[in-house]
Amino acid sequence: MGRRSSRDEQGSAADGLLAQAVQQVVAAQPDGLDLALDVGASLLAASAERWPQVSRALLGHAEQAVGRCWAAGWRPADLVRVVRRELGAAHLALAVDLIAAEGRRHAAAALDRRWHEQLRELAVEVWWADDAEFLSEFGGRQRLDRFAVATAALELLRAWALLPPVAPVGPAPGRSAVASNVRVAGEPRMLGRIRALLAKAESTEFPEEAEALSAKAQQLMAQHSIDDALLSVGAPSKDSPAALRIGIDNPYESPKAMLLDAVAAANRCRVVWAKEFGFCTIIGFDGDLDAVELLYTSLLVQATATMSRAGSRRHRDGAPRTKAFRQSFLISYAARIRERLSEAVEQATADAAAGRHLREDGTAEQVVPDERLLPVLAAREQAVDDTVGRMFPKLVSQRVRVSDGEGWMAGRAAADRAALHGGAGEIRR
Repeated sequence: MGRRSSRDEQGSAADGLLAQAVQQVVAAQPDGLDLALDVGASLLAASAERWPQVSRALLGHAEQAVGRCWAAGWRPADLVRVVRRELGAAHLALAVDLIAAEGRRHAAAALDRRWHEQLRELAVEVWWADDAEFLSEFGGRQRLDRFAVATAALELLRAWALLPPVAPVGPAPGRSAVASNVRVAGEPRMLGRIRALLAKAESTEFPEEAEALSAKAQQLMAQHSIDDALLSVGAPSKDSPAALRIGIDNPYESPKAMLLDAVAAANRCRVVWAKEFGFCTIIGFDGDLDAVELLYTSLLVQATATMSRAGSRRHRDGAPRTKAFRQSFLISYAARIRERLSEAVEQATADAAAGRHLREDGTAEQVVPDERLLPVLAAREQAVDDTVGRMFPKLVSQRVRVSDGEGWMAGRAAADRAALHGGAGEIRR
């Protein structure tokens, strides 16, 4: 047997060096972390000649590290969110690149629709031509020297290695999206129309117009959910509850989670908040999950803009408005949105039960009432509750406190003007 080439030996040495550095950093206690990072980064970055082999080793190690996260239930947006909350801008860019490097192992057909959407939103791409030059080119892009790049890589790999398993919200790469009954096609045409209505609601300067546009969007969403429910009759194996995660960022996490819970409840979904990781898991039927994501995002945009304008003014006594005002504003906003959405959904369900059907263009038509509707909707809600029980067998509730009366009143008034979507009460965690 011939001797191994010098390049193979250098690559093997770099692999071992990286594995040792990562192991020591991951195992380090908080009071010894800085030393472990300095020692590991110094070893990795010491030699310019060895840097290309370290680059290859890092991308190879990332395939395993990221793959373990997928197997533990995490998704691309989740890993990036963890980095955004705990580390810096360079770490964020490196996280996206390591996800791209791992993604080379998977065919497009092995990824579900929402996975593809997350990769697109994160702008995940393999922009480098040679794995051996990746770290050098990355350092040039970020204006970092070898030591800083190595430190960022070790900090990032530590953050991911310490993540615990979470309840999966879809198939991991490698499982067929079709085999797992996950839709891979584009969104329904009605959702495109809803998206356009909400974009107009967010951009208009006239509250009455925003309300009218949002109300129409909520009507279409309710009808879309009802149509999906009736189409599912007779094909239960192809239509079962699914899940997705939505990020809940500081500040004012609790009111934002309440708003999301209100939107989800109106669309027959359930919310479980993982505060320590900065996300909520939404459980519901696939089309309803799309509606929740669209409506929550739009309402949060509207609420934030209105709160910023209200918060720039002063209290009646002349004192500047505080964090308590903004917290109370958002709690009240979520509570009132819940009320409005409940009313809208009840009306849409009653109309559908009476045979009044809303077309995709927003006009109504009279059809023969379908007696299956209410039992089907009840069965779907029970299926969602059962799925929540299986995914999260141990849940607790958390209440939030209102401490600013002016903020409460301002938030309620803003919700009355908002483009519809849901609230107040308890958040399951």
